[in-house]
Amino acid sequence: MKFSRNQQSALTIRQVQPGAIHFVARTFETDIAVSTDGTVTAFEMPDLASLSETHLRPLLAGEPELIIVGTGWQPVFAPRELVFALARRGIGLETMDTPAACRTFNILLADGRKLAAIIKVR
Repeated sequence: MKFSRNQQSALTIRQVQPGAIHFVARTFETDIAVSTDGTVTAFEMPDLASLSETHLRPLLAGEPELIIVGTGWQPVFAPRELVFALARRGIGLETMDTPAACRTFNILLADGRKLAAIIKVR
């Protein structure tokens, strides 16, 4: 699936496919963590049922208002306890399949929102 937007930054996701995610200047073949402070790193995606604040600690340091989780090619719900723990900190958590997460990330990035994402591509 290809994406295009008029406003692009180095964090704009150009294309996602099973096994790869393409940004304007880089391609990753691993799951990634990305935040609007410009950081994109490889991320070892745990089973979503065991995802916790500890896994998200590097992203939480940037104080995002929203964390998007791309769950792969099938949507999966986040643990309820994690959703509530982040809500208590004023941070939203949304899970969706990876293509939807990439589209949402691009839209919110273009709107200037402070966000972070973990995206499963494998």
